[in-house]
Amino acid sequence: MKTAVLALALSLTPVAADAWAPRPSLHQRSAPLRAEAAVAVKGGEVAYARTGPAGVYDAAVALGAGKAATPVSKLVPLSFLSGAHIALGAMLAVSCGGSVPGIKAANPGVQRALMGVMGLPMGLLMVLGAGGELVTGNMAVCTAAYKAKKTSFKNLVRNLGTVYVGNFVGSIAVAALGAWASTGVSAGAVGVAMGKVSGTFGEAFARGVLCNWLVCMAVWMAASQKDMASKAAAVFFPISGFVAMGLDHSVANMFLIPFGIFLGADITWSQMLVKNLIPVTLGNLVGGAVFVAAAYHSAYGK
Repeated sequence: MKTAVLALALSLTPVAADAWAPRPSLHQRSAPLRAEAAVAVKGGEVAYARTGPAGVYDAAVALGAGKAATPVSKLVPLSFLSGAHIALGAMLAVSCGGSVPGIKAANPGVQRALMGVMGLPMGLLMVLGAGGELVTGNMAVCTAAYKAKKTSFKNLVRNLGTVYVGNFVGSIAVAALGAWASTGVSAGAVGVAMGKVSGTFGEAFARGVLCNWLVCMAVWMAASQKDMASKAAAVFFPISGFVAMGLDHSVANMFLIPFGIFLGADITWSQMLVKNLIPVTLGNLVGGAVFVAAAYHSAYGK
């Protein structure tokens, strides 16, 4: 009897039309939050809430957070391609400014300017324009994301370590292909490679600091630009400048020194590591993480 009364009461109680609809899953309920996070990482309205230099900082932090969250399965091909693109730019520099001994002897400033203009700006623009992972630029933007508490130290180290190896493999691949192609730049390539291992540890470190200070300023400024012309303008002057000043970029050197070795330079692989890549990489890290990421965080970080 009680059961029958209860059933009758339930049948007379008004029920909302959607009361028996399936409850949304956790994945569905979190979709708006995930969409907002994606906007912040990719540089949409959330990332550009501030304008001017503070907005540039916000864009760099958002870029770094996205890179630090990128899975290794994507970091590997992107870092290989970026190493190859920087190597192609370095090969162009060697083919032009590095292959004019007469101009170098008569007017070294002109030769340096030519080497700066024709080469690495092209390489970095390919990285930034088409999408890529370059360890030197990530030293600034990923560090900025870490200092802004947008990523973990573990993800920061994972990104820098994976991208460094990927950049190295891509650079070596282009160095081997370039030597095999035999484009007639052996003398210039050997001369550039020998010059890279001729200094002291301290000199290489200092050149690395100054170099990546400029490289990361190019990446930092380009991060907030949406059109290719603006990115190219942000890239051109700092990158051509560091090359003309004779500074050292670890990823470019991953190509320049092996390219010279493949073409006959009297350099061992251990000399390449000890006399150049190790001190230059450490200098690049200081230039990007300290003089760009930490400095701008102290000014614009929240």
